Amino acid sequence: MQLKLSPLAAKALFLILAVLCLTPFVSSPIALLLGFIVTNIVYNPFKKYTGKIVSWLLKICVVGLGFGMNLNKTLEVGKEGLSLTVFTIVTTLVLGFLIGKLLKLDKKIAYLISSGTAICGGSAIAAVSAVIQAKEKQISIALGVVFFLNALALFVFPIFGHMLDLSQADFGLWSAIAIHDTSSVVGAALAYGEEALEIAVTVKLARALWIIPLSIVTMFIFKGQSGKIKIPWFILLFVLAVIINSYVDLPNFIEAGVPMISKQLLVLTLFLVGSGLTIQSIKESGAQPIILGMALWIIISVTSLSYILFLQ
Repeated sequence: MQLKLSPLAAKALFLILAVLCLTPFVSSPIALLLGFIVTNIVYNPFKKYTGKIVSWLLKICVVGLGFGMNLNKTLEVGKEGLSLTVFTIVTTLVLGFLIGKLLKLDKKIAYLISSGTAICGGSAIAAVSAVIQAKEKQISIALGVVFFLNALALFVFPIFGHMLDLSQADFGLWSAIAIHDTSSVVGAALAYGEEALEIAVTVKLARALWIIPLSIVTMFIFKGQSGKIKIPWFILLFVLAVIINSYVDLPNFIEAGVPMISKQLLVLTLFLVGSGLTIQSIKESGAQPIILGMALWIIISVTSLSYILFLQ
């Protein structure tokens, strides 16, 4: 059931909630929930623009967070998560193929969901879809499944983290491996703590680099000769920001202020992410894609958590 508001009133409500997300009163999970509620009970009057804004805001915020990180610590954290990253990516893609075949799911939809789960959600799906020349409906179904699970992860992961008494480092690594999209990884880690956020962002961005080899392999699997590979260049800017912060004596307003502003902008980003998730898009996904997405998500979450708790 939707409230009937005039276009002006809908825009005013949306902008007021967006501004609230820039204040300390709204947390990451609440911002995502607010976005979801407003787009389903009223509607998103800026639907044409929010997708592009989210894409740019996320990149800007991630680069901004780099100014609060130290290179030596960043390399150490990335090294610790490397073996787990490789194992979970390969396992997820193989299981995605097998479960998708078992469910008799469209090959491209199964591959898109598997890629989004294995690496970094919507970014991986966008990159891979260009290579395999997926249709708009195939892309939207994959994105719908991944975004739905992202929303759940933002609420569920911090709860399980506290229940299991995970350290900041362990939670940061777990969320970076097991949560699909960078925005939800950052949101969950931000809700857990500062150290968790730093580790989560580092490991997630290192994981996102695997889009490049995945896209190349995908070209051979699907024999896509005209597909374009989208390289996440903002990751290179993030690395540059970390290097500058590590070796240049920056003014305090940059070293402390830029990361702080970036964290608050991430809360706004999550509000916009939530505004792009509709009940209709979830329904249109159907049962089989959701079953595949849930199965892969549970497997990768339990496997990575077991590794962190018992084998690391």
